[in-house]
Amino acid sequence: MILLIRHGQTRWNEQAGEKFRGRADIDLDDVGIRQAELTAKRVASWPVKAIYSSPLKRALRTAEILTSPFKLKVKPLEGLIDLDFGQWQGLSHEEAVSLYPELYQRWFQNPHEVTFPQGESLDKVRERVMEALRGLLFQHEEETIVLVSHKMVCKVLILGILGIDNSHFWQIEQYTCAVNLVEVRGERLRVMLINDTCHLKA
Repeated sequence: MILLIRHGQTRWNEQAGEKFRGRADIDLDDVGIRQAELTAKRVASWPVKAIYSSPLKRALRTAEILTSPFKLKVKPLEGLIDLDFGQWQGLSHEEAVSLYPELYQRWFQNPHEVTFPQGESLDKVRERVMEALRGLLFQHEEETIVLVSHKMVCKVLILGILGIDNSHFWQIEQYTCAVNLVEVRGERLRVMLINDTCHLKA
């Protein structure tokens, strides 16, 4: 079983000041810490054997909080790191549309066609995250593991597991500390739950 979890809220996730985060190493805010604590209570119901995380602070901090019900150490995994937004990193949506109007429009209409200036494409993200997943499945056969990552990565990984191309990127949502559940049956993966945040309503 795979529990794929997006990290908790940061000050750059807040709707009023949302920015393109990418590789910017931002920590959780107070809301994000509380979200992670509530998520830890939810995750405690599974027999988790390992917890892997993107090496960025917001994911690592979330993962560390998730370890509280278990005697486990978080394992940073480079393949789970956020999409590299390149020159867009740190920009607000208003700044991005002002500086890159055509690319901004294409990002929301045809995301699979976009490579960010000095950054990555969704295809590149998919290549590395699916490779990371294959390695983990081999290493943890018949075990339950947790992967803590980022909105863009979670969306692309879900599409990859479902065998759907990246043009459907905007048809999947991932809120902060959302839980996604993937059942492993031999070589077949089945997505059982997507973007579940019911535990945050506690």
